[in-house]
Formats: sequence, C-alpha cells, structure tokens
Amino acid sequence: MPFLNLGILAHVDAGKTSLTERLLFNAGIIDRVGSVDSGSTQTDSMDLERRRGITIQSAVVAFQLDGLTVNLIDTPGHTDFIAEVERALRVLDGAVLVVSAVEGVQAQTRVLFRTLERLGVPTLLFVNKVDRRGAREDDLMRDLAEMLSPRLLPMGTVRAIGTGDAEVAPFGFGDPVFTEQAVEMLTAGSDEFLAAYLDDPDALDCDAELAAQVRTGRAHPVYFGSAVTGAGVAALTDGIRRYLPVPQRDPEGEPVGTVFKVEHAAAGQKVAYVRLRSGRIAPREQLTTFRRVDGTVESFEGKVTAVEVFATGTETVTAVAEPGSIAKVKGLTEVRIGDAIGSEDALASGGFFTPPTLETVVRPADPHDRIPLNRALLSLAERDPLVDPHLDELSEEMAVRLYGEVQKEVVASLLDEEFGIAVEFEETRAIHVERPARTVEALHEMGPWQQTPHIATVGLRLEPGEPGSGLHYGLEVERGSLTRALRNAVEETVHKVLRRGLYGWAVTDCRVLLTATGYIGRASTANDFREVTAFLLDLMLKEAGTVVCEPVNSFHVEFPSGTGNAVLKTLGEARSNIKGQFSTETTGYVSGFMPTEAVHGVERRLPGITEGLALFTTEFAEYRPVYGTPPRRG
Repeated sequence: MPFLNLGILAHVDAGKTSLTERLLFNAGIIDRVGSVDSGSTQTDSMDLERRRGITIQSAVVAFQLDGLTVNLIDTPGHTDFIAEVERALRVLDGAVLVVSAVEGVQAQTRVLFRTLERLGVPTLLFVNKVDRRGAREDDLMRDLAEMLSPRLLPMGTVRAIGTGDAEVAPFGFGDPVFTEQAVEMLTAGSDEFLAAYLDDPDALDCDAELAAQVRTGRAHPVYFGSAVTGAGVAALTDGIRRYLPVPQRDPEGEPVGTVFKVEHAAAGQKVAYVRLRSGRIAPREQLTTFRRVDGTVESFEGKVTAVEVFATGTETVTAVAEPGSIAKVKGLTEVRIGDAIGSEDALASGGFFTPPTLETVVRPADPHDRIPLNRALLSLAERDPLVDPHLDELSEEMAVRLYGEVQKEVVASLLDEEFGIAVEFEETRAIHVERPARTVEALHEMGPWQQTPHIATVGLRLEPGEPGSGLHYGLEVERGSLTRALRNAVEETVHKVLRRGLYGWAVTDCRVLLTATGYIGRASTANDFREVTAFLLDLMLKEAGTVVCEPVNSFHVEFPSGTGNAVLKTLGEARSNIKGQFSTETTGYVSGFMPTEAVHGVERRLPGITEGLALFTTEFAEYRPVYGTPPRRG
C-alpha cells in the first residue's frame, strides 16, 4: 500500500491541530471533533499539552484516503519548540501550511514556508478561520503573494466570510475564469507548458500540469475554510490526494530510514519513530544506526525486538514496516533522535533553524535530588537533543539550552510530573559565540626541537568564514597521508577544542584546514595527534583573536498611537536598534532589531503599557558583534 507522510505546520494558534481533528473526523477515524481548549484532541496526548492548549511534541496519526495511507504529523506551532518541527520536516513527502484568515501571515509562517521551499517539500496552503470575525480573502491573498510566494493559486472563494455562515465554493477547471487564472500562473512556471498552450490551448491538461508544478515546488494551491465548521476541508482533502506526491519505494533493498522521535514505553524501553525510505523492518532483524559526533560518523548495532506501524488514528498494529511507512521500533538501546538507519548517507547534513540561543542553570529544590536531576535531564535530552544538558562552569550545576521562556516552563513541568523532581531556574541568559578575527597558521613537526614530545606532524590553518556558515573542517593533504584513526583524532579534537574560545563561548563561522601531516608507523598514536592538535589550536586562537557576538532578533510591533512614548521607551531600554517607524491616526508601527536576551522582557511589558492591544512579532535574525567589554562564559 502506498504511503504519504504529510506535515501540518503553522504559526501558533492558526488552527493546525483543529485541522488535524477535522481531517480525522472526515475520514471516519473519530466520531466527534476534539477541542484544543478542552484538551480532547487526538494528537495533544500529553497532560501538559492538554492543560496549556498547545502542541509540544510532534504526533503521528493515520487515516486512509482512496487507497492511500496518510501518516499525518501534527507539529508544534510555538517557536520555543521549533526543534520538533525541524525533526518532522526531515521525514515529509508533502505539507499543509495553515494560515489564519484573521491574523494572516505571521513570523513563524514566513520561517516555515521559506524552509519548506528550501527543502523542496511540496506544499498546499489552508487559510483557516474564515468563519471568524475579521477574516479576509482578497487582501489576504495579496499578503500571501507578497510575503510568501507569487506562485499561489486560490482554489475557491468564500461566501459570507467572517460569519458563522461562511461557506466555501470550490473552483474547477470547468470554470473559464479560474482556468484562465490557472493557465496564467502555470505558463509562467513552465516553458514547455507555455509552448503547448501557444500551440493548442484546447489540448492542455491543466490539472495534471498543476500537480506536476506542485510536486516540484513551482506552484502552491490555496484552500480557504474552517477547521471548526468543516467548511472547505473536503476540497483540501481532495487537493492532498490529487496534488501531493506519493514517492515510489524500493521494498527489496536494505532498510534505510531516519529516526525523528524517541520516547520511552511504560517499562522504560526506548521506542524509535522511524520514517522508512526503502526496504522493510521486521522483528529480530539486526539494524545498524549511524550518528555524527564531533564531525565523525559513529555506528551502533541493535536487534529489533518489536515493530508497530500506524493503522487507524493514533493506534498502531504489530506488522512488518513497509517502505514509506512510519514505524515504532523497539530494541535499539543506543538509538537517538536524528540517527540514520541502514546508511550514513541518510544522516542530516545540518539544521534548518538556528540552534537555541538561550540557556539557564537548573537546580533541584531539594539538594538530595541533584543526581536524579542529572539523570532526568539526560532522559529529556533523548527526546530533544538540543536541550543539551551540560555542566555550567560558573555555578558547577547543570544548565540547559532553550528557545524561550515557555520551553523553560515545560521542562519544569516534565521534571515534576514524570520524575517527581521540583526545580528552580536562574535567569535566562543569551548564548554568545566567538568568531576568529583573522587567518592564522601553525605547524608542529616531529623532532626534539619542538615544544611537545609527541611523534606527530600537524599543520593547521584557521580562517574566518561567512556569518552563519558554522564550523567546517577540511583537508589540504591527501586522505592517505594519515591512517583513518589518526585523521579522525585530528577532526574530533578540532570540534572539541573549538567548543570553548578565548572568552568561553563556542568558536564558529570559520574553517579549519589540515595542511601538513606526518607520522612514524605504530610509534605515532591517536593521542599524539589529539594533543598536538589541541596545542596548535590554543596557540592559533590567541594569535588570531576572536570577536564575541550576541544573538539578535528582528521585531515588528503595532500599538495604539496614544501609547507610542511608552512603547519606544520600553524598546530603548531593551537596547533595540529601530530601523522603521511610522504611524496613522490610530496605530503606530515600529520595526528593528533587539538582543534575543531582551525579547521576553519586552513581550512581558507590552500588554501593560498598551492596554493589551499591542501586536509583537519577532524571530531570530543573526549574531552581531558585542560592543564594549565582551562577556565571558565561565
């Protein structure tokens, strides 16, 4: 049976979980549509999700659609849980991006759409909440075209928009007005289709061409509707089946897949959610998993003890996992999120979103819980590796990385409810980075005249890179000039040493190149190369110097015109750099940049100084050099 792995994505509160409920209801999986507010939805299964009314962890539900098994992945919308979204994006065949007809295109909407386009994930848009007061159609389509893509095709129109009686009238290729609009867009996306249109317009199959352009990311159908009333959802369902691709899989090949989620069964056993790209997975099968650690790939062997696949809703059945399916696999004791199954080629090449830019120290309310807290944090890190529990060198207590304050509250709740550990947090602080100020080289040659006794020749060059490029390691010597073990020792040491620069922050946005090598048979050891590499890097960092940079967010705020002075004062106290400002008789608008560390404080203060009427949107922009004395970490 063919499989379609479908993602539902949106800015928080746009209604993606409600849309998931409606799709399941229409497919006959559930007998009533659950409510996010009442905590009765299928995919928000955690007690914490039900209480807060937000999605925290990605969830999978399945339904049948005209002989197709759709594995629907509901993802978080809140920016604090963007890591969950990133993991889901790696396993999608297609996506539905949900936009509110009232709020329109929001910060997270733009981030998600750009990422889907970059990854080449075929995407449909669903404009939700057409039954809500303030819902828009024509001007919203203009906003979508301006902020997301001009390659959009509305697939229907809304009658009585903004009322409880809102209905959607679908368009079809029997309508000459719609067909003309579709042809205009499709000819712009394909020279071949344009040539065929000029040759014989009556012979065109516009529907097939639309499907082809959707699957290659050149077109995005837009459906209007309401997940609450069900208006327009049937047309969206038809579009999912008609326009999103169902890739062909190889059932006979070796099992190859990606682990995108890890949870623990009641008995504590690890359960890996695997998106299987080819081959099959059955119980008692021996699997190899691959993981990238400090720039090198490590492999682990494990024996599968049980396999379950999604069948109806959230229910799973014991079965052999077929290619294209999503399976829950038990028995892989070493497995972690992001591991590749069967082939290291399936490893992710890098993150789509910026890693967490904030961190906080967490300590147990009861000092006797210190060791249990460390174990509990490591368990949480198996679900979300970016939390990255680590020892804070200033306090000598555990610290975790965060995307925002809501995530901090979630971590506290999980530790309390699942592990019985009450915790306290220090004030959240920004994670800075260091960039090398200039290019430097260093060489250590074997011989008694060197500063170290190690039997190893190592030459290195450290070069500044483009902002946002990360840390890259490369060779300017033949791979055969060192054994694999010695070569790996150098690369691992580069990644390890550059976790901490001159001011204690990770060194990034640079390249380290191995420029010279030499060794003497078994006399040279991996430890020789580790210590020489670390010695050279310490020298090079001191010679090059580093620039400490802080994370910065872009922001846009709308507020009642009478509150402008208070808003500008608040932004000024947050060290904001204002880039745009204008006002109308009723509303003021300000945009610019502010340190990420200040965002939460601004969010907390704006409602009080604007009578709750401010609209504040923000997203990470970049790392910028710190002016004045650079802060030290430890």
